[in-house]
Amino acid sequence: MSATTPPSPPQRLAALPSHSSNKLRNSIHIRSFNRKDFSIRCEFENSQRWMVGCVSGTDPIHIILKPPSIPMASAAVLGSSRKNSKRVCLFYCNEMKDLAERIASQSDAIELRSITWRTFEDGFPNLFISNAHGIRGQHVAFLASFSSPGVIFEQLSVIYALPKLFVSSFTLVLPFFPTGTSERMEDEGDVATAFTLARILSNTPVPRGGPTSLVIFDIHALQERFYFGDNILPCFESGIPLLLNRLQQLPDSDNISIAFPDDGAWKRFHKQLQHFPMIVCAKVREGDQRIVRIKEGNPAGRHVVIVDDLVQSGGTLTECQKVLAKHGAQKISAYVTHGIFPNRSWQRFSHDKGGSPENGMTYFWITDSCPQTVKEVKDKKPFEVLSLAAPIAAALQI
Repeated sequence: MSATTPPSPPQRLAALPSHSSNKLRNSIHIRSFNRKDFSIRCEFENSQRWMVGCVSGTDPIHIILKPPSIPMASAAVLGSSRKNSKRVCLFYCNEMKDLAERIASQSDAIELRSITWRTFEDGFPNLFISNAHGIRGQHVAFLASFSSPGVIFEQLSVIYALPKLFVSSFTLVLPFFPTGTSERMEDEGDVATAFTLARILSNTPVPRGGPTSLVIFDIHALQERFYFGDNILPCFESGIPLLLNRLQQLPDSDNISIAFPDDGAWKRFHKQLQHFPMIVCAKVREGDQRIVRIKEGNPAGRHVVIVDDLVQSGGTLTECQKVLAKHGAQKISAYVTHGIFPNRSWQRFSHDKGGSPENGMTYFWITDSCPQTVKEVKDKKPFEVLSLAAPIAAALQI
């Protein structure tokens, strides 16, 4: 074939190197050939155009595949998620430092900012927000932990101050809403402290961009969203997706059943766990005692995971564990989003190394919503910590 010979009709390329894949070998058609510069123009069967450069003077001929250049519009689309990420300045209280660092590691769009936490001689807080001018016009968030009444005032002082620094928007991340279990009155004179704390947070100053966003994980009762005023927008997230991901990693993932310690837990979580066989327990009164019984479901031969929003002393969980083991559960584990465990009550849960589900847990999963507990149970079986870092980082982009 001379240099002036017109290109032959499209044909299969037969001179591909031996290491080329069969898919590539069968998907290229020669469109043109020019001996002068050894340039071949090819087209994939998927309509993408490639250039194939041939290095002359070699035996055999070396064929170099050159991918097509990405159009500017396509490149913009590829980088759009990065460019469109909302840049957030994240402040945090001292005990949430570890979680804050894990959140920042999830995204380059999240930048940690510091607060100096000091006290005067009389014990009242002496606080300083570093580089306050630098956050003007920025999206700002604060990661809080109301782990005890003693730390709430100093954090509220910061929560009230940040929105007034001309920030574009303000997000308060409070993974555990501590008074959530005190949401109703049963006797005249009962104080619903969940409503009290909601009213305090509802008085957060409104930033320039509109009401403050409040991120809470697995609040005890969904109706508590109506306790908040119009100056704050509650965003209720859940740790259950973290549990689902962990359950998929278990070697016996096809033998999992979910148990709820009461009807309240079932109402709260059953829709997120509907693909698993379910067991519902209930407390019934026998004489002067209240005991746990299985209301529906069969745990026999199953790895049963007890699911609830929080644990305090753990009494209900241990009673549920005993009745499940009595009815033939092969393994028993537990998940709670908030492991409060006052007075180190986590110590009542031992590790079942196999064959004794009535005496120990195979796994006990908690999140890092309660940082003091995380420090206490670190590297202690049966406890495993599922971090909220990723879902919080995602929530900050809302």
